[in-house]
Amino acid sequence: MTFWDRITDFITRAPGSALSAMVEAIRTVFEGDPQLRRRVAFSIAIIALSAKMAKADGVVTQDEVRAFHEIFSVPRNEQANVSRLYNLAQQDVAGFEAYAHQMANLCGYGGPNCMVLEDILDALFHIAKADGVIHERETEFLQRVAEIFDIGDDHFEQMLSRHAITGDGNPYLVLGVEHGAPFDEIKRRYRRLVAENHPDKLIARGVPEEFLAIANTRLAAINAAYESIEKAQVRA
Repeated sequence: MTFWDRITDFITRAPGSALSAMVEAIRTVFEGDPQLRRRVAFSIAIIALSAKMAKADGVVTQDEVRAFHEIFSVPRNEQANVSRLYNLAQQDVAGFEAYAHQMANLCGYGGPNCMVLEDILDALFHIAKADGVIHERETEFLQRVAEIFDIGDDHFEQMLSRHAITGDGNPYLVLGVEHGAPFDEIKRRYRRLVAENHPDKLIARGVPEEFLAIANTRLAAINAAYESIEKAQVRA
């Protein structure tokens, strides 16, 4: 069975019509394969939470739909199943916080700033900003998800800056270093971020290959930040 065959089979067999019940069933259905369980949970987390986020500002734009497909490469013959999950999440009476707690338990590693959960949040940022602006309710949504995921304020600020939502894409904030830090320290930090966010590392921690666009967009922001600082150093 392919990854998508497993998801389709799970959707067909999952109990009830509420997506929140399906999410809870993932733990049992994939109990014998933690890696596959995390990949399935990650995929459903993006679908469910993006559907709930779309309700946060009350409008689902074509830009957001396009952004969803940019970071989630869905085979054409599986798009109907993704749409079904998306619609179930929008119709489910369970609030987004309930989903976020479920996803934190399924995808996370039990500690703060779990990189898998940051990957999920990063995908949500990408979708939220697709129409050129992140609405106040979307920002509140993302911040609350970050709190539930136990992602620290400093990491959240980095994500805001990386997506050029605050700080005008401040390169120092994007890299998580102090302005005026020694260049050798900045270079070490840059190299660590590049290594941590290499697509192979994302796959190793349970991110499905269908989501590797997350790594590419993140690396582009990290590279741009480093190049900006490096050029400033040369001019100085």
